Amino acid sequence: MSDAQVRVLVVDDDAAARSLHARFVSETPGFTVAATVGSGASAIELGSHGGIDLILLDLRLPDVSGIEVLHRLRTLGSRSPDVMIISSSRDQVTVRQALAGRIAGYLIKPFTYEALAERLGRYRAEHRPQHEAQTRSERERDLAQQEIDQLLSTGRVELPPSTARPASPSSLPKGIAEVTLRRVLVALDPVTAASAAEVAERASISRASARRYLEHLASEGRTDIAHRYGRRGRPEVLYRLATAPDVRQP
Repeated sequence: MSDAQVRVLVVDDDAAARSLHARFVSETPGFTVAATVGSGASAIELGSHGGIDLILLDLRLPDVSGIEVLHRLRTLGSRSPDVMIISSSRDQVTVRQALAGRIAGYLIKPFTYEALAERLGRYRAEHRPQHEAQTRSERERDLAQQEIDQLLSTGRVELPPSTARPASPSSLPKGIAEVTLRRVLVALDPVTAASAAEVAERASISRASARRYLEHLASEGRTDIAHRYGRRGRPEVLYRLATAPDVRQP
């Protein structure tokens, strides 16, 4: 994504909501409304033919569900536009289905202009390509379980201070890329430990790459390490996101 305007498709079956969300988008610097539609079929058609960078997608549509729209668009591969969910649905099943489609965000309705503008600003900053060869899948940001739990309770997603922003590219060691590091971070959980293979699958990277990034995070104290012993007694290294200190006031 360059400094050009981000072209947004607003999808909602409610005409008043479409109009309101389109106005919010048009008032956000760096974004322009390419089109508004009220059905899943129209969303698939427009999203499949190019010219759309980001779709604000409602999940409750009259013909094709938003989840189905999302997964059909993902069959386009690198040509698939980014998708940000805007929905009143909060149940874990729906949220997990959305996450499986590698969404760029999940904003619970109803929301204010400020909430959407903040999320769009974050999207623009985090999805700007690091170099020309970067693929769309590398730009997408998945949400970790702790983020979804926080979103469900507060309507906002904030990573812990220790993981919210990986180190700047200039301070990262050779072989560690900021975009991939972010994907590894959101693949980790502070409660349930995961193996390098499990993290690799979640982050869509090789097992060797996952192990390299996990070892880097462990060296910085950003992950905790545990061991799991198999039948042959050979230990498997497990990684858990280090819990950030609780800075809330009593």
